[in-house]
Amino acid sequence: MRTGGNEETMKNKRKLLVIGGSYFYGRVFVMEAAKEEEFDITLLNRGTYSMAQFGVRQVTGDRHDAEALAACGEDYDAVIDFCAYRPGDVQAVLDGVPGRTKQYVLISTVDVYERGEGGIRTEEYRLEERRFGGEAGDYIAGKVALERETARVCGERKIPYTILRPAILYGPYNYAPRESVYIQMMLQNHVLPHYTDADGKFQCVYVKDAAQAALRAIGNERAYGQAYNLCQDEIMTYGSFLQALEAAAEPEVRNALLRVPFTVAQAEAGQAPLPFPATAGETQLCDNGRSRRELGVVYTDFAEGIGRTYRAFKHVYAND
Repeated sequence: MRTGGNEETMKNKRKLLVIGGSYFYGRVFVMEAAKEEEFDITLLNRGTYSMAQFGVRQVTGDRHDAEALAACGEDYDAVIDFCAYRPGDVQAVLDGVPGRTKQYVLISTVDVYERGEGGIRTEEYRLEERRFGGEAGDYIAGKVALERETARVCGERKIPYTILRPAILYGPYNYAPRESVYIQMMLQNHVLPHYTDADGKFQCVYVKDAAQAALRAIGNERAYGQAYNLCQDEIMTYGSFLQALEAAAEPEVRNALLRVPFTVAQAEAGQAPLPFPATAGETQLCDNGRSRRELGVVYTDFAEGIGRTYRAFKHVYAND
């Protein structure tokens, strides 16, 4: 129980309910939010990783677990939802948490935009209506449905909402096999692939920048009812990505690297990792102007961000 001055201090803090919050993007958001004295943070997740060291309250359970949602029961200045994937996920939270919610922040993705030609995607660009097969298709369809669900359910309840659409997230704590795969290859196998015919382009966003975007959306009236693309200024290719990663390494690591050529077809057959868009037909680029203007996001240069990422993962793979 909090008493005395501490109790009064807690009353003045803004209360956040974070759905997820112990993996990559959510974890970094919680770490950033915990630095701010103005927030009192509750996490609802499966409890795989403890976040207690950051001074947060952690409720173990699933968003469809009525008891866990009831245990979160108080008013929240904002719900920040990092792990909504299927239709009904947003409604389940708003139905199950007993207290009042003043804002809902949904983490979506730039993948919601319609595929095909059409130039740089702004936030007003039409969403994908087609259904594609496989896990990626399910993911896209789920996020499109959840954006609409958020607008509908929050509109019915007069709850302001904000949607964040990050591009390819990278940075420390990334559990997805993206940049870490190449860092491991560099440090343990002393090789990097050279993709001879990859002409795809893509955009990334440093995870700390994406976390700051979420923080800047909380209680920001300009962000109510809005969606935001989160992406760095640089447009990347496999060549520029790997070049920046090499530049982040120590001279002795760079000098020992063997660069092995692969075609896209060989990589797709499993001979090399291919975590980013590899062909021009897969390229989908977005505009980040609204996030700069309305959220005040300052994007980290890719060279700086990948350098930080390399140094973080070096301690992991150098000791394996």
